[in-house]
Amino acid sequence: MSVTLEAVTVDTLDEVAEAVASWQRPGAPVQLHPGDLGWNWKVGPSRLAEDLRVWRRDGQVVAVGLLDSPTLVRLGVSPSVDEDEPFASRLLADLSDPARGVLPPGEAFVEARAGVALRAALVAAGWVADESWTPLSRDLTDPVEDSGLRVEVVGPSDAAHATEVTGGPSGSPSDPVSVRVEVHRASFERSTFTRAAWQVMAAGSPYRRARCLVGYDGNGAPVAAVTVWSAGLGRPGLLEPLGVHRDHRGQGHGRAISVAAAAALREMGASAAIVCTPSSNVGGVATYASAGFLELPAVTDFRRPA
Repeated sequence: MSVTLEAVTVDTLDEVAEAVASWQRPGAPVQLHPGDLGWNWKVGPSRLAEDLRVWRRDGQVVAVGLLDSPTLVRLGVSPSVDEDEPFASRLLADLSDPARGVLPPGEAFVEARAGVALRAALVAAGWVADESWTPLSRDLTDPVEDSGLRVEVVGPSDAAHATEVTGGPSGSPSDPVSVRVEVHRASFERSTFTRAAWQVMAAGSPYRRARCLVGYDGNGAPVAAVTVWSAGLGRPGLLEPLGVHRDHRGQGHGRAISVAAAAALREMGASAAIVCTPSSNVGGVATYASAGFLELPAVTDFRRPA
């Protein structure tokens, strides 16, 4: 078995995204998803490539690490190496040695929700439980009920139109892309999301199987938005991110846009709609549960003590 740790280039981004998509299985742990790569594509393909690491076994991509910060790597692991102890040992060595170029010395964190052998190896090596996350999933075998919102879809075809709209930093208020961006910025206090970032994201290969949804209330006001990411037919699709406009909270719009997201993913052929939120976000967990998502056992990140 020949295992190599490699940097990612712009030219190999699509290969990496497709590999991560192929690892999404019904009933499997909610791990790194092509939608996570798609959402991070907004920083630009060159920057995203710099933030990725891949492990190949005999030339095939079998694990991917996304550096969410200099000290946190989020892992996706192929089912083919889920219980492979020699591979887990190699992966642990690369995560533990700063010279390998994955994590720095001192305190560091790993999100490893899949990979039975890897999780056991981390525990045996003295990594400890850190932040708790709650995965949720809604099966999409049956039709999804009406959300109660009027929903507009911002899809790949809107990327070309977005380049034609001029105006302020977010463009024209009537432009679907601008509305989606403005709802996001009004949902997340520290967001720096822009139309330009949306265009970059929409140009990435994961967005070819994605949609942004904007929900409008009975008065025609945009009140919530979500991006849904398919991993292909028969695979779980991801909600990332979902937000409710700060001026329209407390009216059930979070539940409604979650239902709309599930319906969109079902139309796209997903087997389930999945999401993972911090367990401390009690309101968020309750919102997804009210939209028919089943709360799964909580999982924790791993922390390497300083």
